[in-house]
Amino acid sequence: MSSASKWLVAWVASCVGAAGVAAAPLRVCADPNNLPFSNRQQQGFENRIASLIGKDMGEPVTYTWFPQREAFFQKTLDRGVCDVVMSVPAGMAGTATTRPYYRSEYVFVTRKDRNLKISSFDDPRLRRLKIGVHVLGDQDDSLPPVHAFISRGIVHNLVGYSIFGNLDEKNPPSDLIRAVADRQVDVAVAWGPMAGYFAKQSNVPLRLTPISGDSLHPDLPFAFEMGIGVRPNDTALRDKLDAELARRQAEIQQILRAYGVPEKNAGEQEAKSTEE
Repeated sequence: MSSASKWLVAWVASCVGAAGVAAAPLRVCADPNNLPFSNRQQQGFENRIASLIGKDMGEPVTYTWFPQREAFFQKTLDRGVCDVVMSVPAGMAGTATTRPYYRSEYVFVTRKDRNLKISSFDDPRLRRLKIGVHVLGDQDDSLPPVHAFISRGIVHNLVGYSIFGNLDEKNPPSDLIRAVADRQVDVAVAWGPMAGYFAKQSNVPLRLTPISGDSLHPDLPFAFEMGIGVRPNDTALRDKLDAELARRQAEIQQILRAYGVPEKNAGEQEAKSTEE
């Protein structure tokens, strides 16, 4: 066979091979019931951002669904069943994280018609008002707001709402926000993306007031930068994701705003169910 013929055969074989090989998927591990972040119907903002990135990279997005509770990372990312976890705190131990694609904070949530305007853990009214907080079962005091209240002796008027709920309960984090609207509690403290999303769906206008910090514990964080997590040695994928996050920054911000995610230093927000 001549050199030209060999080259032609090799070229045809490479074309056939390329045409027959599908693009490798972007494998994401996510919670199947965790709006506004993700759900099995892919209605969360994490789902939309992952789809945007996967489309740019020419990689179809596939999901491994697993409840985001204790040992989530050990049973998913660490075991290699997926390559990506969305909304991971920047610099989280045990992962390599991309550049942050949003920064949010905890907020006080109150009914607008009550005009409470609580903006500090030192507000003396918090000693007598009924306060709703998200809890994590046996690890309640690991959440910054709960720690702030307990350290002030504000305990008996706290009402805990499970952030996880039951496996068959739809959107369990919404219970806390609905408790404010229904006057079951006077004020709630919630992570901004959850508060913003569910407050937008409330039939009662709610006020979200960012928490700037805790005077008793200046080092206790209430604002977090969130990126995409990959395995520590998967720096090539992290770098590709970084490039996509930079490229699509404007579109990602539009998605976050559509879901009501309060951005750090955005100031006080009023959320109504009728807002776009």
